[in-house]
Amino acid sequence: MADPYSTLGVPRSATEKDIKSAYRKLAKELHPDTNKDNPKATERFSEVTNAYDLLSDRDKRAKFDRGEIDADGNPAGGFGGGGFSGGGFGGNPRGHQGGFGASPEGIDIGDIFEGLFGGRAGGMGAGMGAGMGGARRGPPPKGANVNYRLQVSFVDAATRADQRITLSDGKTIDLKLPSGLEQGQQMRLGGRGEPGPGGNGDAIVTIEIGAHPFYERDGDNLRMDLPISLTEAVHGAKVKVPTVDGPVMLTVAPGTSSGRTLRLKGRGFSRKDATRGDQLVTLQIDLPADDADLKARLDGWLDARDIRSKLGA
Repeated sequence: MADPYSTLGVPRSATEKDIKSAYRKLAKELHPDTNKDNPKATERFSEVTNAYDLLSDRDKRAKFDRGEIDADGNPAGGFGGGGFSGGGFGGNPRGHQGGFGASPEGIDIGDIFEGLFGGRAGGMGAGMGAGMGGARRGPPPKGANVNYRLQVSFVDAATRADQRITLSDGKTIDLKLPSGLEQGQQMRLGGRGEPGPGGNGDAIVTIEIGAHPFYERDGDNLRMDLPISLTEAVHGAKVKVPTVDGPVMLTVAPGTSSGRTLRLKGRGFSRKDATRGDQLVTLQIDLPADDADLKARLDGWLDARDIRSKLGA
């Protein structure tokens, strides 16, 4: 992985605010939602995210700056990343007080060489090769992550219905949608990515919630307009109302006007605490376009109320 500072385009002296600002700008440009036909942008987005994950963590950033870990967060290879200190190859080969092999943790590497190769001088060259070759080499890398996009219907998203997804290896799994699901939310499936020396990478699933012909999401609530007849509005009625969980009966009071909103509790989207929002039903009186019988019944009747007085009209 490239140097995380270079990846984000910030200097090593950058503040936390500078790092966050640079990440937001790049993430907006490279996000998979706006680069569906550009796989290189998706790859770059992953690199930028990994760089931000390291530099936004104060402890990891400090360790990286000191050379203790690499850009992937793995321990640096060789002798703690600091080379040979103090007297170098001269002096006591056992490494006392700054001689060869004195590690930051106080471990006498000369003793390790002596135990492995049966002597100081004869084993020194071999010990050097072993140390430089991988005594402190980081763990093998995992395989690459694999990105997926999952289309979820509006009703399924509201009710958190299980979704079936087919992975790149041909296997299918049932996916449980999380509480408080939002458009564009990502789910991580550990170990479902590409294989690698250190194990499989992960599958990253981006959720896309479909639109609905008459429901509209309003936070955790759902809104819909429900047509009712003039007869139902005047005399009152019990009417069937669709919900994402199935139809229910709703009571319309006599003398109901258009625009009145009724609430069906617990019929909306799930919240993060697994409770549900409500469904808000706005009643709309639907008059026939040209009904001679209705006109005849109303002939001679006049509603003399000043219904627009509050509007100053």
